[in-house]
Amino acid sequence: MVKHNNVVPNGHFKKHWQNYVKTWFNQPARKTRRRVARQKKAVKIFPRPTAGPLRPVVQCQTLKYNMKPRAGRGFTLEELKAAGIPKKLAPTIGIAVDHRRKNRSLEGLQANVQRLKTYKAKLVIFPRCAKKIKSGDSTPEELATATQIQGEYMAITREKPSVELIKVTDEMKAFSAYGKLRVEHMNKRQVGARLKKAAEAEKDEKK
Repeated sequence: MVKHNNVVPNGHFKKHWQNYVKTWFNQPARKTRRRVARQKKAVKIFPRPTAGPLRPVVQCQTLKYNMKPRAGRGFTLEELKAAGIPKKLAPTIGIAVDHRRKNRSLEGLQANVQRLKTYKAKLVIFPRCAKKIKSGDSTPEELATATQIQGEYMAITREKPSVELIKVTDEMKAFSAYGKLRVEHMNKRQVGARLKKAAEAEKDEKK
C-alpha cells in the first residue's frame, strides 16, 4: 500500500501554468550589471575605500553568539576621545560614529582604540584643493603612492583558543566528580542547620 506522501508528483500544472513557473534567465545580465555598478561606485568615491567607513569590533548579542566578534555600527565618543580623534572630524576621514553605543568592557574599549590608532597611522588624507595643502593633509610623496583599497580592509578575525595538553595523573584518575558534587550539594543544604548548631554550642559554652 502506498502512502499519500510517497506519491511521485507529476508535471500537470493545469490551467495558466505559466503563472506558476519562475525562470532566472536574467542571472548573467544581473551579474554584469552589479559588477559595472561596483566599478562606477569605486570611480565615484575615489580615493576612498570601496568597503565604506571603518567599523568597530563588537560582540554579537545573546548567550549563543556573544563570543563571536562582528563589525558594529560605529565607534563611541569615548573611543574617539581616547584615540585623539575629534568626533566631528571622524566622519570626514572615513570613521563611523555611533553616539548611542556604550563601552561595557575595558578590553573592548582598548581593542577599538588600538584599531583607530592603526587606521590613523595608515590614513592618507587628500587635500580639498591640490594647490592649497592644509595642516593634517598628507605629503605629496604619500599621495603619489596612495591606492584605493578594494573590498574589506582591517578585517575582523577571531583568534583560535589555545589548548594546553597535560599528563593525566593517578590522582586525577582517582578523583570522583560525582562524589564531589554530592558532597558539595549536601554542604549547601546543611549550611543553615550547621550554623544554627554552632551558634547553640557557642551559647552553651558561654553559660
